[in-house]
Amino acid sequence: MMKTLAIIGARGQLGSDLSERAAEHGFTVLSLGRPEGDVTDPKALARIFEARRPEAVVNTAAFHVVDRCESESAEAFAVNALGARNAARAAKAVGARFLHLSTDYVFHGDAARQTPFTENDRPAPASVYAASKLAGEHLLLAAFPEALVVRTCGLYGLHPPRAKGDNFPQLMIRLAKSGKPLRVVADQICTPTFTRHLAEAVFTLLDSPLRGVVHVTDRGACSWYEFARTVLDLAGIEADLAPVTAEEYGAAAPRPPYSVLENKRLAELCGADPMPRWPDALEEYLASAGLLKG
Repeated sequence: MMKTLAIIGARGQLGSDLSERAAEHGFTVLSLGRPEGDVTDPKALARIFEARRPEAVVNTAAFHVVDRCESESAEAFAVNALGARNAARAAKAVGARFLHLSTDYVFHGDAARQTPFTENDRPAPASVYAASKLAGEHLLLAAFPEALVVRTCGLYGLHPPRAKGDNFPQLMIRLAKSGKPLRVVADQICTPTFTRHLAEAVFTLLDSPLRGVVHVTDRGACSWYEFARTVLDLAGIEADLAPVTAEEYGAAAPRPPYSVLENKRLAELCGADPMPRWPDALEEYLASAGLLKG
């Protein structure tokens, strides 16, 4: 018998991949976008869960336009912190397994750091977005200690991010084809992650006994400039691409100089880290999107 998986934010990048693969993992999907899946409305969410009784809930909803969070902090905390708690409470009330997506931005690693963060490292958020996401982790785990929090990084997928339009590879390719010069930050190190692989890891975790915080990204590390360079090389596109510093770029919100995550608990669960290296994942994405150089 198929179980029901409620996906909050089901039409986003990750939500779409989860929806497409749910049947392979024994789930039918209860798709919750806005307004029906509004995490800032706990009574409405509780009514939906009470009526449909999902066995599992994945919350991908977030206010993740990082620079806007700096000037819209009330909304950031309403969605990312209180909203995460609301979703966890609604899931707990119907006995559902609950998994929430968080972010590498909860860390703000020193630029000289070269060691990935594990789940045991102490977060140090440096932006409103990061602080709101970390608050959400604490609030939801206080409300539902058996829940899972998955920290991930640099998501891109075959379905466009609803709040931003293009994902990073698409943006680089579009701008390069337009002939515009590209200036990309070279002093922020992270791990871009293909949502197709993250979705598979989510299903693995839902079927596991793990609780608490788990890191899940593709493997390896790069700067955003290196990521952009690799995207354009694999797509066979010439571009006026040059590195800049974060200070020169001048974003409103600070980003971590280093926020590479180690998939320590996932690797222990699976016997080895199941996530691919980021260049291999990127090549797979570009091939699937019809963007890989022939």
